[in-house]
Amino acid sequence: MIPYGKQNVTEEDIKAVVAVLKSDYLTQGPKLPEFETKFAQNVGVKHAFAVNSATSALHLACVALGLSVGDILWTSPISFVASSNCALYCGAEVDFVDINVDTINICISSLRQKLTIADKLGTLPKVLVVVHMCGTPADMEAIHQLSLVYGFKIIEDASHAIGARYNNTKIGDCRYSDIAVFSLHPVKIITTGEGGILTTNSEKIAKTVALRRSHGITRDPDLFTNDTHGPWYYEQIELGYNYRLTDIQAALGVSQLNRLQEVVSKRNSIHIRYKELLSALPLFHQEICEGTTSSMHLHILQLDLKEVGVSRKEVLTKLQDLGIGINVHYMPIVMQPYYRNLGFNIKNYPNAELYYSRCFTIPLFPELTDDQQEHVTNSIKLVLE
Repeated sequence: MIPYGKQNVTEEDIKAVVAVLKSDYLTQGPKLPEFETKFAQNVGVKHAFAVNSATSALHLACVALGLSVGDILWTSPISFVASSNCALYCGAEVDFVDINVDTINICISSLRQKLTIADKLGTLPKVLVVVHMCGTPADMEAIHQLSLVYGFKIIEDASHAIGARYNNTKIGDCRYSDIAVFSLHPVKIITTGEGGILTTNSEKIAKTVALRRSHGITRDPDLFTNDTHGPWYYEQIELGYNYRLTDIQAALGVSQLNRLQEVVSKRNSIHIRYKELLSALPLFHQEICEGTTSSMHLHILQLDLKEVGVSRKEVLTKLQDLGIGINVHYMPIVMQPYYRNLGFNIKNYPNAELYYSRCFTIPLFPELTDDQQEHVTNSIKLVLE
């Protein structure tokens, strides 16, 4: 079975991890700040904070922006549930903006229309979580302009998008957002086993994140409310969480970051070849707008349902029988039982509904060989023709 995705771990990665295992610090040592510094330099941002998951990073982002009871967060219905759950963790409400079925990102015209209505009703969002689906950047400049008019904060859910570019700048530099969040899960662009990163240019946000990711505890004398009791002294001054990343994981991150551009280039090469090999079939590929470079976390196909004589379920079952590890990214969040119980209805998001009815993900990872890729495409041809 050819998996839809897998980690890429080299001997250099293993050596880097082993070196930390032999060192004095398995956690809270020098590797974590090294990883954060190198990541911040790579994307061109002032602050980067590595945490134990992108879900934790999204939660911290909401906390740092002051999201709480009575507030509303909007996001895309086509994402992993963490993109909306982060609002619920804070006691806020959540709502969704339909996608553009071609880009699979938030539809700008739908966003503009929804904002106009919300402004009249007094239900504007405090935060918009913008998902860069598959690692392909959304139209951040247009979204940023709308934020200036309607006053909402922007979190980029760039879980798929390490190494992506928008308007010739790297995703994560927060040029058009308050915060960006990345995932370091094994199937993502680079990995720390599990993990996430939050980036920001805001000093205020950085201070909140630094404090809240580690129990709300500080050793900074300038923040103490009491006189210090000695060099060992620390204080908990806010309610925080244990969202730290270990030095073992950070060492893997530093090593993986060294070949980020190589990995992104390889993923894009595979994507281009897929489009060539599948060009004659009734399939739609994700549209990538001019001026953007996708990190190509996923290669998603959409069936042209008017031309295909079989159901998606039948297509995917047959592909699995042929040894192709397919997946679906994602069932719309509003279709999840938990969200249905909150009152959401997929019929209010027609583009997301259409997308879900015809989408599937095919294998894409750096070690995918030409022979494996041809087996994938030949299998798709066999099933569809």
